[in-house]
Amino acid sequence: MAFCCLATRHKAWHTVVMSQSPLTRSMNLRRSVLSVPAINQRALDKTHLIDCDALIFDLEDSVAPEKKAEARENLKAFFAAKPLIGKERIIRINGLSSNWGRADMELVTALEPDAVLLPKVDEPQDVMSVSDLLADADAPDSLRIWAMIETPHGILNAAAIAEAGRTAGSRLDCFVVGLNDLRKETGVLPQPGRAYLVPWLMQVILAVRAYGLEAIDSVFNDFKDTDGFEDECAQARAMGFDGKMLIHPGQIDAANRHFGPDAAAIAEAEMVISAFSDPATEGLNVINVGGRMIERLHLVQAQSLVHKARLIAQRNNMNCQETN
Repeated sequence: MAFCCLATRHKAWHTVVMSQSPLTRSMNLRRSVLSVPAINQRALDKTHLIDCDALIFDLEDSVAPEKKAEARENLKAFFAAKPLIGKERIIRINGLSSNWGRADMELVTALEPDAVLLPKVDEPQDVMSVSDLLADADAPDSLRIWAMIETPHGILNAAAIAEAGRTAGSRLDCFVVGLNDLRKETGVLPQPGRAYLVPWLMQVILAVRAYGLEAIDSVFNDFKDTDGFEDECAQARAMGFDGKMLIHPGQIDAANRHFGPDAAAIAEAEMVISAFSDPATEGLNVINVGGRMIERLHLVQAQSLVHKARLIAQRNNMNCQETN
């Protein structure tokens, strides 16, 4: 393969870009993020057999007030039993100002999941308050914070909340959009294509990309409408979301397909990596490959995509081990 040099050499350019690019954010797989009511023991038992990337164990909206304590006990037993393999574990708590928030946080610090999901995050202090609680409990640094962006204040303050992720000890890692609450509070109707919601969704994407976080798109409520779900996954992927929050296992395959790299994209990424690994291109910012101009920023994207494909393969292998 012949390469034509189109840019001047710049010492350590590649190192600088890799260290500062938003593409170096978390590389966990989050294509399919299934919400499971912690009160539903049957659903909890099935989580070992399903092919989602992450699981949200919900203590909030899906659990009635009189069932909150029972749901916490269910999670204690679940985490003490057979461990999940190859899936990120997130516990969605009730708000700290509620009657159950503090007990939920005590459970989180005891169980040490991969992340705690905060509902209705309106401002940076909502994140920092939980960060302080985790620090006071000596929770491991690996216990991250996810934020539900589901209110008008959350959308308006998305950038400021995301910026809190740069504050020492904040643990903020990911936004999850909650459109059901946002529609309720704004009066926007649930219409195909989400035309009136797209500006707000893109505001979330800008915020997370500016500060190196990830974003999960909202749930699609009608799990029997497979065509509608496919369309919304494609839209969310085009907007830049990393995955989708799901309410039913039947939505997992489509989410994994839409938010995962296909064979053509992987081949393209490997070609870019190969091109920049040639000694003739060392230190170059832009090269010509077969009549196409490829910038080194495309190398960063290609490396991220290939790494994601490898993570998928590794997790698939772990799933095989878990089911055998």
